[in-house]
Amino acid sequence: MKSYKVNEWFYSLQGEGMRAGTANVFLRFTGCNMRCAKEAGPKSPGGFDCDTEFESGNRHTAEEIVDLVDKCWSEGSGNPESDNKAVICTGGEPGIQLDKRLIELLKERGFYVAIETNGSIDVRGRGIDWITVSPKVAEHAVRCETADEVKYVRGVGQAVPKPKCKADHQLLSPAFNGLTLDQESLRWCIELVEQNPEWRLCAQLHKVWNRR
Repeated sequence: MKSYKVNEWFYSLQGEGMRAGTANVFLRFTGCNMRCAKEAGPKSPGGFDCDTEFESGNRHTAEEIVDLVDKCWSEGSGNPESDNKAVICTGGEPGIQLDKRLIELLKERGFYVAIETNGSIDVRGRGIDWITVSPKVAEHAVRCETADEVKYVRGVGQAVPKPKCKADHQLLSPAFNGLTLDQESLRWCIELVEQNPEWRLCAQLHKVWNRR
């Protein structure tokens, strides 16, 4: 029987992008095909260090994962019959493991399914409700070419990108230093958006809110 390696799951508020402020279960898959670091390299866009632990984890079947996510929602929200049940599949890189079967089972349980992906794997056609692409590769290597939103972390000196991924919403997010918003990066991103109004400023608000 197929199993999936999962790092963790928890209930919190989405802190980034167009869905910021909404309640979700975060389902974090183990494993990533990128290694984000300050210095640009073959597996990193440069500009920031990855602050996510995604190497450890335990294996679960699709049915077990759905039960765990559903229980997490019920305990977190106190409303197991809510019409607003939502799960965000993240990582690492969730596109490596997340498949149609798991997505279908989550939807059967009433969940709206979103994904946060680096775009190196084409996750379209799997039945995902909301796709966020945050590229960590050169644009020519992006495989997910359409999404609901595309988001780039930017540090001082980094220019507005020219996305290969076409999305309804284009977002720039200033780099953080751990849990602290880098003020120089914030000022830089504000200037970029002011000069390029087709983009929108966003930030990792969950860190400001002191939420996971």
